[in-house]
Amino acid sequence: MAYIKYKELTKYFNFNKEIPLNDLPNYVTDYVNKKEEIYKAYKTLRDKALFTDKRMILFDVHPIWNTKKIHIIPYKSISTGAILFKKNNASIFLSFDSGYQIRLNFVRLSASDKTELRKLYSEMMDSVI
Repeated sequence: MAYIKYKELTKYFNFNKEIPLNDLPNYVTDYVNKKEEIYKAYKTLRDKALFTDKRMILFDVHPIWNTKKIHIIPYKSISTGAILFKKNNASIFLSFDSGYQIRLNFVRLSASDKTELRKLYSEMMDSVI
């Protein structure tokens, strides 16, 4: 008998704006190793995501409970990934070796934003191989 192990790291993130790299708060850049190159950074109303050449760092803020989870996920721990493009949105679905899954939604994207996201996804998946 076989089954698929499914544990959700968090439900999803809805990133709606790219953050210029020179505008990143110090508490975000404190998690980046000096040997890493930052590719992109995105934010929601409360959450942030940072994508480097080696890993992604997700800041999951819950203001109701006054908590902040910081997920540091090396790309080498990704087992499978998929990207879905819609009219003005895109989603990246990732499954990890541990069985966890996550969905990263990117909303209000232009055509050039989608191209940049595709490049970021390609860089992430190149690290999986």
